[in-house]
Amino acid sequence: MFMHAYELRSLDVSHNRLEGKLPLSLTSCSALEVLNVESNQINDTFPFQLSSLQQLQVLVLRSNKFHGMLYQSDGAWFGFPHLKIIDVSDNDFRGTFPSDYFLNWTAISSNEDKDTQAHYIGRLLVSGYYTSLVLMNKGVSMEMERILTVYTAIDFSGNRIHGPVPESIGLLKELHVLNLSRNAFTGHIPPSLANVTALESLDLSQNKLSGEIPPKLGDLSSLAWINVSHNQLQGSIPQGTQFQRQNCSSYEGNPKLYGPSLKDICGEPTPPESELPVSSEEEAEEESLSWKAAGLSFVPGVVFGFTIGYVVVGYKHEWFTKTFGRNKKRSTR
Repeated sequence: MFMHAYELRSLDVSHNRLEGKLPLSLTSCSALEVLNVESNQINDTFPFQLSSLQQLQVLVLRSNKFHGMLYQSDGAWFGFPHLKIIDVSDNDFRGTFPSDYFLNWTAISSNEDKDTQAHYIGRLLVSGYYTSLVLMNKGVSMEMERILTVYTAIDFSGNRIHGPVPESIGLLKELHVLNLSRNAFTGHIPPSLANVTALESLDLSQNKLSGEIPPKLGDLSSLAWINVSHNQLQGSIPQGTQFQRQNCSSYEGNPKLYGPSLKDICGEPTPPESELPVSSEEEAEEESLSWKAAGLSFVPGVVFGFTIGYVVVGYKHEWFTKTFGRNKKRSTR
């Protein structure tokens, strides 16, 4: 199908009903920069054969039936020298990443584009058409009408990846968005994340991470959105301003997290008021007071009742005499 598509720069077949595997002929698209097959029913393993595409910068496999490992059998990740955006979320990838997994991600490790002018990925010079893309960023789906060449993102969310987050993640100094949520990552958050100085959005929620949040993450001035909820984290929240600006939901599900920052965000939990036990002497005193109060209210009630009764009886007696007394006198005549 793509045997002679040498000049194809962008291929977007997302939101269809494509089945089966990715065509092997895609390896002939030597100029391909963007490949988006999101939201289909493709049942395949990760397409390592596309690593031969030296110009590929964006790879989106989201919401399909991809499965298997995200690395070669020897644990290596190679090729894709210019890959800047990879989204394999909501598939069935599994396995444990080796510690040097991110060692050869050269396009995200250093910024080779020193030009201060804005450049975009996948632009067709003839028609002026720009490739658009929808990515998760800061917890929401964001439509990018144009993809800046300096924009970088890794989204592995919604798979079955387990084991520790590789320490080599700290090599990706130009990474802007990292989403590892909804997996089964264990161990500590790698302190090397503090080296990812361009990081703007970090989502590690719904894993099994433990230990403390590395304090040095508080020094990441670009980090605007954080979500570490529903893990097994403990200890104090970093003191950085960006951590204090997050919603309380970014930390929920970690009952052992604490610190002044967390109190400022979520407030101090208030325990329910407990009733103090009442001693027998206090009960007796309250009982005597109650009876005294009842007695005090009873006496005026009785007096008031007698008074009303007297008035009513007196009134009825006068009425009875007038009524029946007159009748009696009339009957004697």
